[in-house]
Amino acid sequence: MIISTIRTVLLYIIIIFAVRMMGKRQISEMQTSELVITLLMSNIASIPMQDTDQSMLSGVIPIMILLSCEIFISYLMLKKARVRRLICGKPVIVINDGKIEQQAMSQLRISTEDLYEQLRQKDVFDIEQVAYAILETNGKMSVFKKAEYLSVTPHDLEIQTDDSTLQVVIISDGEIANSSMRFCGVGTNWLYATLQNENLTLKDVFIMTADKYKNYKIIRKERN
Repeated sequence: MIISTIRTVLLYIIIIFAVRMMGKRQISEMQTSELVITLLMSNIASIPMQDTDQSMLSGVIPIMILLSCEIFISYLMLKKARVRRLICGKPVIVINDGKIEQQAMSQLRISTEDLYEQLRQKDVFDIEQVAYAILETNGKMSVFKKAEYLSVTPHDLEIQTDDSTLQVVIISDGEIANSSMRFCGVGTNWLYATLQNENLTLKDVFIMTADKYKNYKIIRKERN
């Protein structure tokens, strides 16, 4: 039992390492090759987990080979557009200048229900609003609305706006995020001085966010 537990934990760590080496992607964003490699690695890892008579190397070596293949293929796709198109395919226009490309939908085996579902996920409920819709290689749809349905921005109205910057979490449940503090260009002296001005300690803070202009927001922990 102990041996099985140790083997499972080790293989779990190896799989996590392998997936991290493949890059930060959600399942829905994986390309075909990445999804295949992930499924294969999971199946291979399950064999030495269940069968303690199998050597750990019988699981680790194939996983490392698959990982190496994926990294090599990813490098080729990065350098060679033809290889990328061969493995991942290419984006396909399904709505072109307001007209549904029925032949393209038939080749992709996309039903009208699928098309409308993806449009609704882009906050488009009337197909008449769409100028172009492109099915990307990861299966997601990019939508460009007709000019009259585009949202108006302050730039369009020639309205001056204040510059804004990204707010990042610098304290999470009492823990300091040093990388976020570096992003904001602040140090621990500023942080503790700010908390002191608010009559707070680290343990009192549930979330604290800040930006590069040292604007901050604090959410206190709720006390039971």
